[in-house]
Amino acid sequence: MARPHAHSEKVKTVAENRRARFDYFIETVYEAGIALTGTEVKSLRFGEGSIAEAYAEVNEGGVWLVNSNIPEFSHGNRFNHEPKRPRKLLLHEREINKLHGAVAREGMTLVPLSIYFNGRGRAKVELALAKGKKTHDKRESIKERDWKREQGRILRDRG
Repeated sequence: MARPHAHSEKVKTVAENRRARFDYFIETVYEAGIALTGTEVKSLRFGEGSIAEAYAEVNEGGVWLVNSNIPEFSHGNRFNHEPKRPRKLLLHEREINKLHGAVAREGMTLVPLSIYFNGRGRAKVELALAKGKKTHDKRESIKERDWKREQGRILRDRG
């Protein structure tokens, strides 16, 4: 009997780029697999890893996660991985072509939002096709966030 398909179900978030939603307008979100070595997976399972300064680029017929930091595994030996190496993201050919077109023509950016393990225990990257915000857009986001917070306070007090 086949197992029920747990599609895009986040079980354990390892790293999150919290600044991405503030700095960019998120257009489309993709879920991509990530090609890792054994010690990288072990390091991620221990909750180590950062994608704060990371970005993705399309080249050589694939999408690569650049500048993500997965520290060396503490119990690793001489076969340990390089912490900041580029890692290949696993996407369908049609998705890669769509991303390549958007980045080349429309001036959009590929931003990783989070790295997590799905229901089947596979490491996944939530990748967003985004457009950068200008300074006045960021100010608008701050005003909106503050107003939402103030609204919550008012509703709670009148409760």
